[in-house]
Amino acid sequence: MEAAGRIGWEPAPEQGWVAPHLTEEFPGLGIAWVTLDCKATRRSPEPVRRRLRDLSDRFYGSHAIHLRERPVPWAYRVFFRQIGLDPDRTRTPVEQLALDRLREGAFKSTGIPQDALDIAVVETGVALRAFDAERLDGPLCIHDSGPGEAIVEGGEELPQGTLVVADRRGPVMPLFGGEGAAPVTAETRRVTVAAVQVKGVPQISVDEALWMSAAALES
Repeated sequence: MEAAGRIGWEPAPEQGWVAPHLTEEFPGLGIAWVTLDCKATRRSPEPVRRRLRDLSDRFYGSHAIHLRERPVPWAYRVFFRQIGLDPDRTRTPVEQLALDRLREGAFKSTGIPQDALDIAVVETGVALRAFDAERLDGPLCIHDSGPGEAIVEGGEELPQGTLVVADRRGPVMPLFGGEGAAPVTAETRRVTVAAVQVKGVPQISVDEALWMSAAALES
């Protein structure tokens, strides 16, 4: 990423806890996040929309074909298989964006915060998710769900042992995909962007993805 694009600060990502038995089973599994003030669910500013257009111009069919051969996307594909997901059916975040680009002819702007996440995911391959920071309770962590746990209170019970991102209250989203318990809404004024790291994804890529998304949110 160009140093000239920096806006004078870099977020210091916070690192979350991972259940010890999961660390043993899945070395390299981790979660990191940054939180910043941001008026969300708004039209993306022109610099962000221009960045999406530039990415669309640079991303062709050949890029999508060879995407899974890159180290970071490949690492997520390997992890998906380890946890019982078929990455050719449940696509990794960057591969899903690539498929959408080919279907729609461009990376479509859907507003803040999603555009900010899409830019960072396409550029780095790292899996990101945005939350309303005020609806989270304490730091994020990764564990497997226990009896009776659900993503939202009164919602469908998770199969026991489902890998989830959680806060002090309990699960806030499945580890990959699915609805979250702290979605960004029109009332959101503080956004937490979280990155799920797996074996083969270097810390520098995680930090870069978080910085890149935060910079777009702040633009």
